[in-house]
Amino acid sequence: MKYSEKISNKLNELLVKNYDAEKGYLNAIDNIDNDRLKMFFKRRASERSEFAKELRTEILRYGELPEESGSFKGTMHRNWMTLKSLFSSNNEEAILEEAIRGEEASLEEYNEILKDKTLPPTIDSLLTKQKNAIQAAINTEKVHEELVS
Repeated sequence: MKYSEKISNKLNELLVKNYDAEKGYLNAIDNIDNDRLKMFFKRRASERSEFAKELRTEILRYGELPEESGSFKGTMHRNWMTLKSLFSSNNEEAILEEAIRGEEASLEEYNEILKDKTLPPTIDSLLTKQKNAIQAAINTEKVHEELVS
């Protein structure tokens, strides 16, 4: 496997995760009434859309093809969030818990890829920036969770 293909494969994994996260946040918006949470989820969805655009650009720069949609696992997670919200007495808290769980999984993916010390500095910098934004979102979501519980 060529070096550029190896990097593109790693970036495509993150790209799919960002598609999934964006769709998850948009799904969450449809399942809550709290306007502050809706706005928060809209910002997260927009942020993940921007992350996906940045990753697509990098993949194309390496001459490879970016993925076009999310994963089956992401679809199942969104369906679980919807189902859980239907049966939960405090669906906003349940949705926030699922959002946090999803973000923590994304953070693990970023950390795993960033362990590769052969990444070009531009990609390392981009992924570090995105990882830090995800960590900040997790911290904010945990604060929101305290407010709705």
